[in-house]
Amino acid sequence: MLLITRKSPDFTAPAIMGNGDIKENFNLKTFIKNKSAIIFFWPLDFTFVCPTEIITFNRRYKEFKEKQVEIIGISCDSVFAHQQWRLMPINDGGIGMIQFPMISDITRKIIQSYDVEHPSIGVAFRASFLIDKKRIIRHQIVNDLPFGRNIDEMMRMVDAMQFHEKNGEVCPAQWKKGNQGIHMTRENTAKYLSENF
Repeated sequence: MLLITRKSPDFTAPAIMGNGDIKENFNLKTFIKNKSAIIFFWPLDFTFVCPTEIITFNRRYKEFKEKQVEIIGISCDSVFAHQQWRLMPINDGGIGMIQFPMISDITRKIIQSYDVEHPSIGVAFRASFLIDKKRIIRHQIVNDLPFGRNIDEMMRMVDAMQFHEKNGEVCPAQWKKGNQGIHMTRENTAKYLSENF
């Protein structure tokens, strides 16, 4: 199911927070109030591609926070599994002290509400959702299990969303922060194409 332009499904579930505390009733709507957010799903803790994505999000955490974007990670593991994985050093296969909330979706209700459940295995696909300040999903991407995400691309989409919100211009192919956008008129599109293509 495509969720673009729809309100992000709300949920309340157990989470381990960035400070290591377990919160039994983490609520998405309350947590991201008046902020943008990236929700990303991974299949299982203690696996292979998953730690590379989680650690990379964590290393870019400050950059996302500076853009007023919250990061929220979700899998069907328990908060206790998340906690143990956080306590393991990276060089032992752990993920270290992750700064963002890691949600436990043991019931798989969140995975199902975002329609990212693998049909035969029951775990989440590698799905990411960019949510604006009004809780509208503006970008989503879903990878099959073997393929890790590009966190640079998630950052680029945050920049594109904020550029559009600020200027009202659209972002052409290969746009990145610092590039020009396009005013939505035929004349401006023609001008952009003549200058860039």
